[in-house]
Amino acid sequence: MVGTNDSSQGNFILLGFSDFPHLERILFVVILTAYLLTIVGNTTIILVSWLDSHLHTPMYFFLTHLSFLDLSFTTSSIPQLLYNLSGHDKTISYIGCAIQLFLFLGLGGIECLLLAIMAYDRFVAVCNPLNYKVIMNPHLCMGLVSVAWGCGLANSLAMTPVTLHLPRCGRRSVDHFLCEMPALIQMACVNTAVIEGTVFVLAVGIVLSPLMFILVSYGYIVKAVLQIQSASGRQKAFNTCGSHLTVVLLFYGNIIYMYMQPGNMSSQNQGKFLTLLYNMVTPLLNPLIYTLRNREVKGALRRLLLGDREVEKE
Repeated sequence: MVGTNDSSQGNFILLGFSDFPHLERILFVVILTAYLLTIVGNTTIILVSWLDSHLHTPMYFFLTHLSFLDLSFTTSSIPQLLYNLSGHDKTISYIGCAIQLFLFLGLGGIECLLLAIMAYDRFVAVCNPLNYKVIMNPHLCMGLVSVAWGCGLANSLAMTPVTLHLPRCGRRSVDHFLCEMPALIQMACVNTAVIEGTVFVLAVGIVLSPLMFILVSYGYIVKAVLQIQSASGRQKAFNTCGSHLTVVLLFYGNIIYMYMQPGNMSSQNQGKFLTLLYNMVTPLLNPLIYTLRNREVKGALRRLLLGDREVEKE
């Protein structure tokens, strides 16, 4: 009981990049710029997908949710990081830490599941194009997204209270720039084998299972594409999936590399930069990937900016 009370009082200190004081001002400028570009890019994707009727399809319905997730995911930690980088105050309140942990876990899990749903959408589009609209109907799309949100939030609801109520024996310093679960577990002054085992089981369900589903889906997609006779048809099919596959590789490549590092000091510092990369670069690049590689999105942007008549003249 004493440990539990101790774990729920006062503020936390986010050590962040305090080991690199000479980098803090540079990081502040770079992160602020990237954050503003992330807001503009993802908001643009959401507005374009909503306002242009040509993009009212399952693919862009899922892409809208992905952009909203990226916005929320980045906003859950970057403003606090910018505040900590701008001065000597590195504290975060207990409530602020709880909210940050809940959002980080929940939104990360939802994105894993949403990427798997998007892979299924591409699988149906390539492998069963004639029945695509029938299979990927609005009810199914809404149901799949609801399941992703429900499972991600349920995982976070299960793990956040358990992590925060671990006895810490007065320790307040979090060796990270955000309230991340591994960093909070390391602060505990009790044996954490049970909670680490639970985390592993949930990670298999939330992270690895969607990845395996994505890989299997793309295995079938590649097989179907190779059976297409015309080179133009194959190119069109690969372009249809290229943007999503690039996002998957960027997202999961970061996660896998980040959590396979050994737990020494150099890898802890490296882990902070990798988490920053995961928090900032992926949400920043997603809109660019879908815009630069996608004629439909570029066409929708032109129609919104120039008007339908001007685009038709071109």
